Amino acid sequence: MPTFIAKPTRIEAAGNKPKLIDEFIGRVNSATSQTSIAHMRSPSGWQEPGQTPEFEEFTLVLRGSAWNIAPAPSMYTLNRP
Repeated sequence: MPTFIAKPTRIEAAGNKPKLIDEFIGRVNSATSQTSIAHMRSPSGWQEPGQTPEFEEFTLVLRGSAWNIAPAPSMYTLNRP
């Protein structure tokens, strides 16, 4: 049975600069532990240590570029044009 998700939940992010994460599907908003679907907005130069989450995570870059500097666990960097 489908579940209606009225709005995302804002999640606090790790990293060197403020980043917005609005989770639609995941542990916090829908009690789903297998998958995370969230809208993330990161400032240019934002970095975080690499992660190896215990769930499937998908990244869609709408503007700018994202680089994985080395295999996880490492560092991820986002740059905007």
